[in-house]
Amino acid sequence: MGIYIGTYIKNRRKVLKITQPYLAELAGVSINTIYKIERGEGNPTLEVIVKIAEVLGLELKLEIKKIDNG
Repeated sequence: MGIYIGTYIKNRRKVLKITQPYLAELAGVSINTIYKIERGEGNPTLEVIVKIAEVLGLELKLEIKKIDNG
């Protein structure tokens, strides 16, 4: 299935040397939200993911998978 979004967020945050509380402050979300996302326990809205991604300089890409009905 690949790497979960929380893993990308955690890795990028560490590369940028940003703490979880500081990321939460910059993104305007709760610290608990960051903790849960990074642990794969949260179910964040797209709006929250976009806010965090913007702070971390990440780009989100939405793909719709084609279903083969044949």
